[in-house]
Amino acid sequence: MSSQKIAIVRCNIVSETCPGFACVNSFNNKTAFFKDYDETDSLIAVFTCGGCSGRRVTRLCESIKKHGATTVHLSSCMCKGKDDEYLCPNIDLIKKRISAAGLEIVERTHH
Repeated sequence: MSSQKIAIVRCNIVSETCPGFACVNSFNNKTAFFKDYDETDSLIAVFTCGGCSGRRVTRLCESIKKHGATTVHLSSCMCKGKDDEYLCPNIDLIKKRISAAGLEIVERTHH
């Protein structure tokens, strides 16, 4: 299998208090939801959704595809909440936008 180019999309609201360290660290160490990647795979982008309703996702997914992106991880802050309920009220719309761009989706990053 050829190398994968991965992006992480983060919650815009959470990005005000979280620098994204845990997501990037998990990718770099190939732990949690990045455990199946290897040293040939690369993290090429980390961006926020653009705020509720994920207004930035379509535009940025098209942009990262031009740079060879294959997979988008939805950050754990978007997908994991109390009792594993979604924190992001727009997660389904965001997933549709990523899929429409022809990119694989993986839910979660570090926990």
